[in-house]
Amino acid sequence: MLISGIQPFTMLDYPGETAAIIFTAGCNFRCGYCHNPEFVVPELLAKIKNNFIPETAILNFLESRRGLLTGVVVSGGEPTIQPDLLEFLKKIKNLGFKVKLDTNGNRPEFLRAALAARALDYIAMDYKTSASAYPALVGPLAVAEKIAASRELLKNSDVEYEFRATLIKEVHSDILLTAMQEELAGAKRFFLQQFRPGITLAAAFGAFHPFSVDEMEEIATKFRRVIPHVAVRA
Repeated sequence: MLISGIQPFTMLDYPGETAAIIFTAGCNFRCGYCHNPEFVVPELLAKIKNNFIPETAILNFLESRRGLLTGVVVSGGEPTIQPDLLEFLKKIKNLGFKVKLDTNGNRPEFLRAALAARALDYIAMDYKTSASAYPALVGPLAVAEKIAASRELLKNSDVEYEFRATLIKEVHSDILLTAMQEELAGAKRFFLQQFRPGITLAAAFGAFHPFSVDEMEEIATKFRRVIPHVAVRA
């Protein structure tokens, strides 16, 4: 496991649980609006590789927090590109923690394996745009069919899950939002997140704009027609 960081405590990132967040290094997407390029771009990762945290240190930390924390969030980067992720998740589960995975959904085969192994209790999948528009927004490694497969896998699974999207005025047109609404229809939960301009992987995105709070609520209202729980996250 390539582990780039840890947040020892959060009450916000795993619904209903007190948790730690473990961040993995590297990603198979190149989202222009990414705020953590140092954890994504190989040449930037190379500069911090000496600061990566050994898996044994993470497991020892979690062992010391048994009875104090109830959950662990594994985030990134994109965790599913780690070849030993499933075994790592099993080790966390064996310590008695609930496990939440943050993923971009581009590896449905991993999600199937992890669900079959009962290694996950909650999945948060970023749903960045309509499935067919993924490569244009996040790069050529995104596969529309895989995004759609992960989406439907979550909808039909018995694990708790959510979809979430960061909305950008210059990207998420009415046509695109309508396509996302159709694709996500029947999901349990969908969270809309405001875009934060500033440091971004692609400089052009730093000049893009968020929707206002009122505009985000209006968009949320549309999604509530097909999804029972839709909320706006700041």
